[in-house]
Amino acid sequence: MESHELVQLIQGIPKAELHLHIEGSFEPELMFEIAKRNNIALDYDSVESLKKAYKFNNLQEFLDIYYIGAQVLIHEQDFFDLTWAYLTKVHSQNVVHVEVFFDPQTHTDRGVPFEVVINGIYKALEKGQQELNISFKLIMSYLRHLSEESAFKTLESSLPFKDWVDGVGLDSSELGNPPSKFANVFKASAQHGYKLVAHAGEEGPSEYIWEALDLLKVVRIDHGNRCLNDNALVERLVHEKMALTLCPLSNVALKVIQKMEDHPVVTMLDKGLLATIHSDDPAYFGGYMNENYYETARALQLTKDQLEQLAVNAFEASWLSRETKDNHIAEVKQYFKGLN
Repeated sequence: MESHELVQLIQGIPKAELHLHIEGSFEPELMFEIAKRNNIALDYDSVESLKKAYKFNNLQEFLDIYYIGAQVLIHEQDFFDLTWAYLTKVHSQNVVHVEVFFDPQTHTDRGVPFEVVINGIYKALEKGQQELNISFKLIMSYLRHLSEESAFKTLESSLPFKDWVDGVGLDSSELGNPPSKFANVFKASAQHGYKLVAHAGEEGPSEYIWEALDLLKVVRIDHGNRCLNDNALVERLVHEKMALTLCPLSNVALKVIQKMEDHPVVTMLDKGLLATIHSDDPAYFGGYMNENYYETARALQLTKDQLEQLAVNAFEASWLSRETKDNHIAEVKQYFKGLN
């Protein structure tokens, strides 16, 4: 398929994004605008010099700059603008449902109140639902490099907003911070009615995926690349229809894989895993949903059937009602049928 045909095909697919950190959608232009508005000096003198810094050798190098960017977010309007910019962008890429992560501790640790963060994000998500017809779920992530005690405080802060938060996740520096470190707070989160997901097996070993399943009782694995090192684990994930939210451009940017041709998504689909594709931190890793689909499709020569499967899998793995999932899946199938 010619590249412009592939671009057009991907553009037309109705898509669900399930692995997106809202702070990771912070485009440099908006970062400078908000920094100026809040009288904060950035360490970079221009958008270009900031973009040049987006060359990472591993997850930690990325996180260091991600937290610098987040420092300029102070007021409710800042969080609203950040989220609204993301929604208008993905709307242009035919994304119709998003399940968005936010990192409260990144902000509360610098004195920004929890409610300021969630009010800004939630109001933008509601506006996106009304004006752009993008449905949403909101996932509060615990930062794994911090203590479980700190995660408990965050859980406590979220309770007045329980109706707005659909689930909790676990992100940040994976190595040396196994899921087991957060077993108690995940159990408590479940008791409050939150759904559970966790980043596991991105840089960390397949054992972390077992821990996420057995100790945290997650309903979805974020990343999960390393599951392929363990046949028993793959069998279990297939049997449990446990979704993996993969982020191809992120994996290349953070050297989880060396090049896109090494991406495991086709192997995963062949093994019957519920693999899905998302953007993770699109402002930093060179692409939103369509770019992730396109670069993966090009490098791995994905067939139309595989692209259709990935799109269907994402709705299947979403937290939408069964009826709504089925409607979206029917739309995806209808779209691909119309291509022939």
